[in-house]
Amino acid sequence: MRRKTPRSSFVPGAALVAAAALAAGLTGCTAGSGTDGGAADAKGGDAATSSQAAEPGRYQTLPEACGLPARSTVRGLLPGDDQQLSHDEAEKIYAGQAEVTYDTDRRVGCRWKRETTEGTRHLSLDIVRVVSYDPSVSDDDRAQEIYAGKELAAEIPSDGSASPASPTSPPPSAKGGEAKSTKGGKGADGATGKPSGGPSSPSAGASADAGGSTAPRVLGGLGDVAFLNDKLATADSGVHRDVTVVFRTSNVVVTITYDQWSTDKATLPESQELQDKARSLADELAESLSE
Repeated sequence: MRRKTPRSSFVPGAALVAAAALAAGLTGCTAGSGTDGGAADAKGGDAATSSQAAEPGRYQTLPEACGLPARSTVRGLLPGDDQQLSHDEAEKIYAGQAEVTYDTDRRVGCRWKRETTEGTRHLSLDIVRVVSYDPSVSDDDRAQEIYAGKELAAEIPSDGSASPASPTSPPPSAKGGEAKSTKGGKGADGATGKPSGGPSSPSAGASADAGGSTAPRVLGGLGDVAFLNDKLATADSGVHRDVTVVFRTSNVVVTITYDQWSTDKATLPESQELQDKARSLADELAESLSE
């Protein structure tokens, strides 16, 4: 009679197979868990990165540039020497002409122009909303980089002192003499009691306006940071003074350019008047943008 093999003799083999299968299953689960865990870590990392990302700027849209300054402000910036305008002429001049841009949520602009018998005045406005594409750099910081580049390009003295070749120093007139100011009682540089090309006032930086300086300088009390530049240039058709005010408020950089052309080379556009009007417009725009 053949001896029967006990049933227990098959258990180790079966257990081995089962153990192998179980081990394979566990290995598969472990691998799967590792993949999911990696994905979870990646998402966790993304979340951490997102939580550490710089805050967006205050401004997400931009206003319509031509309608931003008050109409009365534009009239004051473009005087007409008592020249009477028809309704249509006034509307054309003071309404301004919008600059063509590809995205009005990122950049808008407007320009105005008025011609008179004594010369021409131009006003332009450029408003840029800055967006940083680097998650580690805020919109405000990127806007500050752009503003700083403009200030550097304009060579604005950080201490308010005039540069060796002052841009407000007038050129000689066509007759070889010193050119006259458009306002009586003021020097050719537009500052009361100062000789043409003389040293600038010691008042500087934020207190420059109070000190009466007309030299290119950093401005205080306007946006987050601001500067004013003033250049006098000559041309075959006359002389012109260009005043530029640039300021940053959060992630928006505003550039105002205001110039006056004179057909008489012996008469220079005055710094103080142009600067005061440009600064007044800048204050108005900064207030409107903060609303």
